[in-house]
Amino acid sequence: MSKGNCALSIEVLIGLAKSNDASDIHVESGLPVHLRIRGRLKAVGDAVSYQGLLTLAETLLGQDRWRLFLEQKSFDFAKTISGRRCRIHLLQTYRGVGLAIRLLSPFQNTIKRCNLHPDLKEFLTHRTGLIIVTGPTGCGKSTTLAAFIQEINQTHCRHIVTVEHPIEYIIAPQKSFIRQREVESNTPSIQQALIDAMHEDPDILVVGEMRTAETIRLTLNAAETGHLVFATMHSSNVVDALNRIRSSFPSEIQAGVMAQLADCVVGVVAQRLIFLKAHKLLVPLCEVLTSTTASRGVIRSGDVTKLHSVLQTSAEEGMWTFERYQAWLDSQKQFFRPREIQEDGQTENVPDETSMLAPQAPGKRIPTRSTATADGRIEISPDDAAEIEQVIDELEGKKK
Repeated sequence: MSKGNCALSIEVLIGLAKSNDASDIHVESGLPVHLRIRGRLKAVGDAVSYQGLLTLAETLLGQDRWRLFLEQKSFDFAKTISGRRCRIHLLQTYRGVGLAIRLLSPFQNTIKRCNLHPDLKEFLTHRTGLIIVTGPTGCGKSTTLAAFIQEINQTHCRHIVTVEHPIEYIIAPQKSFIRQREVESNTPSIQQALIDAMHEDPDILVVGEMRTAETIRLTLNAAETGHLVFATMHSSNVVDALNRIRSSFPSEIQAGVMAQLADCVVGVVAQRLIFLKAHKLLVPLCEVLTSTTASRGVIRSGDVTKLHSVLQTSAEEGMWTFERYQAWLDSQKQFFRPREIQEDGQTENVPDETSMLAPQAPGKRIPTRSTATADGRIEISPDDAAEIEQVIDELEGKKK
């Protein structure tokens, strides 16, 4: 990028990331653009000018959203730019404004294609209750959640309502009828959207993230009133997720909240990403809690630390510790890759990050079934696991 970055535009930034196989872009006034390439940050070009970045930010948001940004000093949204779906976070810093952009890769999310254990499909047979997907930032929670919804979308006629901030993955309806609502763009708050959803006749409700006590309360109520609810949280394991729910409420009502949770929880999936050297692939490593008499009793008691013991002794009930799940991964000989031959004899043609493992012939590229809507959004779910870039790093190291 040239000195002063007079030609700074979002298209230029996305093009720069694409050409460098970057998963994330970080931009801030007075600093060079930084790209995250295979897990490591790399500075590119000269410092970005204050005015150039300010103009870019205003253009990206538009007048209405810019006013909101000035009030709350940050703003999250998703946008399709140069054919690539991006999740964008705009923030104010002491230098001026900054951008954190995650490039998302389109592909069809299913449990098999995410290399998840097939037993997780059992959760999708339930018609009511709460399923929580949890894990640290960047571990693929959104990918797993999209896989669950895609499985239902492909096999069942259900009315699915999602509440997200922002909408990252627009899922094209197949057998299901899908409504997706974005906080701020389509509804003033996640709480209002959850209240609205109770009047919209949904079979399935998807909550982008349970962050506040009010969101958790409304989510539990929805799960108790005849809906199947999927939600994500940030926590490192199953016990931490349930502890976080409990601690979100005042001590005097925690017992009631845990009793409500015990009655409606179907399962909790905690995951992290690990790199399998033998297969040159990043895959989810999971801890899975299912609803049994033992697990419900522990949750109701409020002493969720006892779930460690339940997880250890309940393999026959469909529960997984990280250690048992690791053993299952180690026993697998084959993992899904995007260019595998499918049952119908056709080559898989929806790429994700793993497609970069196999160099393509010059002038050829993998075709995609992704289509853009009128507002430019891509109607296919992208993978949240951009850390797959580490796979390329491993291969390039061997070439050297």
